[in-house]
Amino acid sequence: MALVAQILTMSAAKKPLVSVDRIDPTDWYVGMKNPSLQLMIYGKNIRSTTNVTTDYPGVRVDSVVRLDSPNYLLVYLNLKDARPGTMTLKLTVKDDALKIKNKELTAQYTLKQRERRGEERRGFDISDVLYLLMPDRFAQSADHQAQMPGLRPYKEDRSAPSLRHGGDLEGLRQHLDYFTDLGVTALWFTPILENDSPDMMEWSTYHGYACTDYYRVDPRFGTNQKYRQVIDECHQRGLKVVMDMIFNHCGFEHPWVADMPSNDWFNLHEWLKESGGTSDSRNTSFLQTSYKLTPVLDPYASDVDKRETQDGWFVSTMPDFNQRNPHLMRYLIQNSIWWIETADIDGIRMDTYPYAFREPMAQWMKELDTEYPNFNTVGETWVTTPAYTATWQKDSKLSDQNSYLKTVMDFAFQERLDSAKQEETDGWWRGFNRLYDSFVYDYLYPNPTSVMAFIDNHDTNRFLENGQDSLALKQALALLLTVRRIPQLYYGTEIMMNGTKDKSDGYVRKDFPGGFPGDDHSAFTREGRTQKEQQMFSWLSRLLHWRQGNDVITKGSMKQFIPHKGVYVVARQYKGRTVMTILNGTTKPATLDVKRYEEVIGKASRVKDILTGRYYDLSDNLPMKPRQTLVLDF
Repeated sequence: MALVAQILTMSAAKKPLVSVDRIDPTDWYVGMKNPSLQLMIYGKNIRSTTNVTTDYPGVRVDSVVRLDSPNYLLVYLNLKDARPGTMTLKLTVKDDALKIKNKELTAQYTLKQRERRGEERRGFDISDVLYLLMPDRFAQSADHQAQMPGLRPYKEDRSAPSLRHGGDLEGLRQHLDYFTDLGVTALWFTPILENDSPDMMEWSTYHGYACTDYYRVDPRFGTNQKYRQVIDECHQRGLKVVMDMIFNHCGFEHPWVADMPSNDWFNLHEWLKESGGTSDSRNTSFLQTSYKLTPVLDPYASDVDKRETQDGWFVSTMPDFNQRNPHLMRYLIQNSIWWIETADIDGIRMDTYPYAFREPMAQWMKELDTEYPNFNTVGETWVTTPAYTATWQKDSKLSDQNSYLKTVMDFAFQERLDSAKQEETDGWWRGFNRLYDSFVYDYLYPNPTSVMAFIDNHDTNRFLENGQDSLALKQALALLLTVRRIPQLYYGTEIMMNGTKDKSDGYVRKDFPGGFPGDDHSAFTREGRTQKEQQMFSWLSRLLHWRQGNDVITKGSMKQFIPHKGVYVVARQYKGRTVMTILNGTTKPATLDVKRYEEVIGKASRVKDILTGRYYDLSDNLPMKPRQTLVLDF
């Protein structure tokens, strides 16, 4: 941002009475379909501004909004005919109490040329495989600083599961070839924006979900420029990048908390006065969310249940935004657009989607879809019933309100797999019957190919929990990567990382082996991996590379068969080609009754299992080993 502000003072020796300290967004782009731009101006007593003008060609000041706090001013501009360049804003200040009469402040603001039109930006889709990683836990660069100046107290301690461990963007950048070797096509980082909250005992905001500056990469990870460099190098390798965003809440140390722009900026803000402006909610009217999302869509929901879900705070250290405030929502919408244009991201993952209010979030999605029709956003919709998830998808006939959210997360898939891995597949409900019974409801989705499935993530137990069941893991991955879904992997699954949340989330967010100084081995290279790690890596990499550009998986129809004698079969077909995923869902030998599947097998006899390279004869019944997985391509 090129910002030069004049400051009004009583005298050179005294502090300024009125100032322009910051403007959000830090800069902006011309040529948007929506020509309106909100500038949030921060500065002492800036509300005393009586008039804002500019003589920059093509720019018009539409309105000036004064908020409850004296230290914010909103200026709405119309940029319909503007060209790139630096404009000068002139602010006339008049405040009788401060004895200021028609004095003038000026500020410089940069308008930029867009790199490409919104229609030219393409998001992730079913042809991709997303790889979710947590930057703090993935890799550290050699020049990493254990303490960054200017931040609130924190420490890095890899022995503490809930403190920062010191991963950064440069460390991640140095391992980009790992992802192409593995065969994934898109990276989803948990939030990389500034989380300047102090450590509390043995807890920190290493996870990134307590943002304190929506326009700045956390300096512990790097800079905005470093983030863009990482994305550029990802694109050079054919990798997309998905940015994790949070519109539901921010970090307690965000400037808005100590100095609220308006009284309705946050939900239930009154308790902050009771707590003395701290996050200590004891003996106050603090209301924590129930974490139950069903009241949002429940036709019989009580007012108290809906209030607890959406007005209640996630935790007391994460103030809950009131998206019904149109100025706040405009700020958040613009922030998402700014990151698309500035960082060149390929998608957004929106955290805690249903906790925020439906109408403003739909407004955001509609505006993004208008500006970027080929972009994609996935919303975290954590309810394990397909009907609930489907209701949140764009153009759902199940809802009287269109969310405009293209992609939703299939928590039903994850939950059912989690149960199936511990069960024998019987003739009715258990084992892979659970997955069959979930897919039968795909008719509820307006677009099943825009549903994201996963077997674990940063908020669940790892699929392996505390075990090493490679047979169950292979079955889960084979199904994930061949059904009609956008698949998401969690970092380390390819080398059988395990862990549960019994003690804390940190145990499912362990450091990637070899990413940090002093690690006993590196899983980034074939030579550094243990035999067990290499076996799983090779198996999954083979499957992932086979999936890339595979029209049968990305465009083909899907047909599933009710599990029969413990065997579950899903077939994908496209232009005469067939892929059959066959899973023995029992710990005993089983037999595939070939005749039962002749509608998809047709005249095929000698077929190849792409997982092993072995050929099988389908002219007769096929014996299967306990928990065996086959992906036949013919």
